[in-house]
Amino acid sequence: MFGFDYADLPALKIYLLELTGLGKDALHVYAGMAMFLLVRLVWRMRGGWIVAWLATLGLACAVEYIDLRNEGQVGVPQPDPAHWHDIWNTMVWPTVLLLVGRWLQPKDKPAPSQHSGDLADQPLEQPPSV
Repeated sequence: MFGFDYADLPALKIYLLELTGLGKDALHVYAGMAMFLLVRLVWRMRGGWIVAWLATLGLACAVEYIDLRNEGQVGVPQPDPAHWHDIWNTMVWPTVLLLVGRWLQPKDKPAPSQHSGDLADQPLEQPPSV
């Protein structure tokens, strides 16, 4: 896909680790937050919090699948808890944002009133009395 070879993922991770100076766990946290915020900024419609969370989960699972596949080719598979740990690191803060996201949204402003309450805004004709 787009000329990316799955075998290049470990080299890309090493490059990003060296470039940023982050640890492997921190890189997962930052990648998850970056994905979540990017999708949330692009998808500003209703349901954007869920879409961003699902996109981040998809990224986390895809990267771990590629890791598993590459480890199988090399013959040195990591234990399953290590992969779940990476998914957890990627998803923890997007999950927190998903849960508290509704309170981060600005409240809808009420529609402005047609009349300010001033007599100048009142119609000249009075409705007939009953």
